[in-house]
Amino acid sequence: MTGNAATRGFHHPVVLKLEAQRAASLQLRIADAITAFAGSMTFVYLHAIAFIIWMLFIESDPWPTLTLIVSLEAIFLSTFVMIGQNRQAVFQQAKADHDFTEQELELKTNTQLTREIHALTVELHRRVVQGSGSGPAPGARPDGG
Repeated sequence: MTGNAATRGFHHPVVLKLEAQRAASLQLRIADAITAFAGSMTFVYLHAIAFIIWMLFIESDPWPTLTLIVSLEAIFLSTFVMIGQNRQAVFQQAKADHDFTEQELELKTNTQLTREIHALTVELHRRVVQGSGSGPAPGARPDGG
């Protein structure tokens, strides 16, 4: 996991769990690094410079080799995009499951509190009605004595 305990406290529990899982796997850390780099403008700039140098200075007819390289790169990058999409889907499902569990617990707690409030209200109403004018006072004997 990244960050200190105070920072981690502000993240969703599912985020913390998935961060720990990804940090434990070398393959996932490598995939994350490649995906982060491939999704940056640095990646775009480096490729533009490399292709310009390749076309101007390295090969007189760069298109066959360059096409092969770019095609292979596109295959690998699309694989990393799919890895990222799969990771996002797993995260969304785990977050939805966690949120559902938390909401169910909150609903159960709210239902229990509502029932307890209702019972207290009924009891309070009973005591107020018994203590008001027309009936005998609480604790009074029916024979008046």
